[in-house]
Amino acid sequence: MEPYKLNHRARDLCDSLESQASELRIKVTINSDVTRIMDFGVAAQGGLRAGLALARICLADLAEVALVPRRPELGSGPALQVHTDHPLAACMASQYAGWQISHGKYFAMCSGPIRAAYGGEKLFDDIGLREASSHLVGVLEAGKLPPEEVCAKIANDCGREAYHLTLAVARTASVAGTMQVVARTVETALHKLHELGFDLKRVASGYGVAPLPPVASDDLVGIGWTNDAVLYGGEVTLYVRGDDDTLAELGPQVPSSASADYGEPFASIFARYERDFYKIDPLLFSPAMVTLVNLDTGRSHTFGELNPNVLAKSFGAV
Repeated sequence: MEPYKLNHRARDLCDSLESQASELRIKVTINSDVTRIMDFGVAAQGGLRAGLALARICLADLAEVALVPRRPELGSGPALQVHTDHPLAACMASQYAGWQISHGKYFAMCSGPIRAAYGGEKLFDDIGLREASSHLVGVLEAGKLPPEEVCAKIANDCGREAYHLTLAVARTASVAGTMQVVARTVETALHKLHELGFDLKRVASGYGVAPLPPVASDDLVGIGWTNDAVLYGGEVTLYVRGDDDTLAELGPQVPSSASADYGEPFASIFARYERDFYKIDPLLFSPAMVTLVNLDTGRSHTFGELNPNVLAKSFGAV
């Protein structure tokens, strides 16, 4: 039996959100009476509440997500806060956008608990948490709603029919789309630790916060701003178990500043690598500042620092 039933949790949340669709300014349709499509920010307007809800779907409803005041040195406006006592399941088995959907001319980055049902990523060989589910819930970061053939392929890749499927969709250049990306502070820290060989089962809880950037009118600009919010303004605290020597040795490699690509707005880095994510140093993708709190010894270790100057340069760009 799956310990979390990630897809069932997300399905129950989606059912509740569907009943509030008009209040959330989202649009819910059934694709040829088969797949439930929840538009959070493609044609639908969405908004702040929709963004909080979309982030919760990504996290399989295993985390709290809220808007809070940002640090004054990072400018005006709100920040997005996330905390969870189930970081491995919520962030790595669900929220991480590890599944690229590409079919014909349609492309999307897929996150959410459907990834645990698909189980095709090597990551699941390391963390476990694959699950068989009668319901599938995915979140697509895409500029268009998925056509029927894409829905059918996604369901088939998971060994299910399209009527088992719920897809929540938002473009990056929308309020909800912006928020669901910025809500990935804890997830990026965990992914970085995993890349560095740290046993993520040692992480008991996670807290993260990052400034909410402006909502771009263009998806490419939005990708830059949302990445910068985490890379230069994201703060994460992880509550871990183990020895302090390992944490002290590993810690300096965790924040984004450990990367050779650190120090300029993401849009500039992206352009320098001809808009190919896979050419960018993977060690860049982590929060600006990370604190590791050792539950076994009571000691805290903080690494990295916030970079208001790069944020101001990024968010001020048009």
